[in-house]
Amino acid sequence: MTNKDKTENDNHDELVFAEEDQADQHSSYQAPWKVMIVDDEYTVHTVTQMALRDLEFEGKKLEFLSAYSTQEAKSLMAENPDIALLLLDVVMEKDDSGLQLVKYTREELNNTNIRIILRTGQPGQAPEKEVITNYDINDYKQKTELTTTKLFTTIISSLRSYRDLRIIDTNRKGLEKIIAASGSLFKPQSLQCFSEGVLTQLVALLNLNESAIYCGTSGFAASPENGHLHIRAGSGEYRDCVNQQVDKVVPENVHTMIKTAYQNKQSSYQGNSYVGYVQSEHGSQNILYLDGTHPLDEWEKNLIQVFGINVSAALDNIYLNQEIDETQKEVIFTLGEIIETRCQETSYHVKRVADLSYLLALKTGMSESKAEQLRMASPMHDAGKIGIPDSILNKPDKHTEEESMIMKTHTTIGHRMLKNSKRNLLQTAAIIALQHHECYNGGGYPMGLKGDQIHIFSRITTVADVFDALYTDRIYRKAWPLEKVLDYLNKENGKIFDPLLIKIFLDNIEIFLDIWNKYTKDRDKVGISPTEI
Repeated sequence: MTNKDKTENDNHDELVFAEEDQADQHSSYQAPWKVMIVDDEYTVHTVTQMALRDLEFEGKKLEFLSAYSTQEAKSLMAENPDIALLLLDVVMEKDDSGLQLVKYTREELNNTNIRIILRTGQPGQAPEKEVITNYDINDYKQKTELTTTKLFTTIISSLRSYRDLRIIDTNRKGLEKIIAASGSLFKPQSLQCFSEGVLTQLVALLNLNESAIYCGTSGFAASPENGHLHIRAGSGEYRDCVNQQVDKVVPENVHTMIKTAYQNKQSSYQGNSYVGYVQSEHGSQNILYLDGTHPLDEWEKNLIQVFGINVSAALDNIYLNQEIDETQKEVIFTLGEIIETRCQETSYHVKRVADLSYLLALKTGMSESKAEQLRMASPMHDAGKIGIPDSILNKPDKHTEEESMIMKTHTTIGHRMLKNSKRNLLQTAAIIALQHHECYNGGGYPMGLKGDQIHIFSRITTVADVFDALYTDRIYRKAWPLEKVLDYLNKENGKIFDPLLIKIFLDNIEIFLDIWNKYTKDRDKVGISPTEI
């Protein structure tokens, strides 16, 4: 039997509306409320849709989904998780089909937002008091008692409840993102995560569902992109535009609106679009662009402004953490360069070793955070050279045995300098300073460690340090040709170097040479070029 052939003569289950005047309402809103009708009577679907065809709530019409069995209903619910309202018959394939669908919705789908109105033409099969007590439904109606007005009232009331629950749910998710971000302010992605939470929270406050972006710039930015706003977090059509320039992704009229607000340092409203400008106490400037808002009243405008000020204060803390992190990096690199300069070696050595170590660490499968920790710590590998006399450190001739012994003490000197710090970064640097002259076969110094006894950070730094040292002019010799450097790495594979690291390094030599060349403007070196490898 087809849906249209379902019996229309079972008058005991027929839905009839009393004749009443209906208000003629029209809306062009493109995101309607989804209402699913579950009933095995075809006429119930038809009459219900006719009665509600002009109903609007908050500028949105209804979109009807029809199911004639519990299985059809389950399929539609899986495809449409945003169904707002379920008009549900009790008796279909079985006497309790509707009740079982209620349990499925609440317990298996865990959908607590959808509003469920139970409609029955056979109240004796499902007494109201028993059903209300034992099943999580929101209303119970006998089909014979429903007039158009009563149905209209029921629908509006249910949609209002669904709307409020969704706002609460969205608000909760936004708050969860902000809380999650607050525990990881030192992570590189924390600003983006925090911004996403801020955006979600504000959209929830204003009951918005359209596109929105949160973008920010800071007075201390000094990059080639300085002066351009960049998207930090986005939703809707801007969700995939994070870190892109605003003027590259938004329409010209939107960019003009944002640029005007930014230059005038003043929030503005145009139609359904809002651009909020907030400048914090410490100078960070932020733009909040919302598209698809309802017309905002003065209270909502003030709410956004207060919310933005509070967010900006929180962002100041994030920017401060980032500035501290960048300052720490600069201090470490500067100390490393001072040591190298004292050795009369290239000032770029520590930066090259840092980047080579970072890339090699990533190629081994090390996490981004661990690889970044290595990049930060590796510039201090020769920190102990600060305790070596100039006469030995910069001697152009071969060291005597006694001088060699003194030179080797730079590993323990560096370790002593750094080991007492409580900072994880400096503790890592202490390990690298101590072990970067250990050899994989146990023939290194100062402790004769072997294989995995040598920390992976130190093994990686050793490869990067030796490659750069051999491929660069030193006080006591000229740079080796690349071919000779690679031959040396192969020769000492398994002796000085970890075989796995050498394999990764040589397999990706062109990438590592690109990193090396980034800091080397003069390539008039003897040897073959990367393209000739």
